[in-house]
Amino acid sequence: QVRLVESGGGLVQAGGSLRLSCAVSGSIFSTLAVGWYRQPPAKPRDLVATSTYSGNTDYGDFAKGRFTISRDNAKNTVYLQMNSLRPEDTAVYYCVADNKVQVYWGQGTQVTVSS
Repeated sequence: QVRLVESGGGLVQAGGSLRLSCAVSGSIFSTLAVGWYRQPPAKPRDLVATSTYSGNTDYGDFAKGRFTISRDNAKNTVYLQMNSLRPEDTAVYYCVADNKVQVYWGQGTQVTVSS
């Protein structure tokens, strides 16, 4: 069973930065594809960023140039660095891991950006 625990969310002013972390356990982290999704209030869940097991990354259009996904295979942790935050980035951010058999989700962490 893969377990994901997010941290690092909170309240930040527009233009500020946050770094989310997701600690992954229960699988060989280096073999996992990992990523972040977000769900704004009353809106569907959107892809933020993904990282394959080999480190190839992809981003949602809104994240390009502002957000950076990275992974530390030694710490079994995936990060999301978010810069130049906007009020519309307010959402619950979810960490996800894919072992090619099943997709696992974290419990989510709230990010609120004030104007």
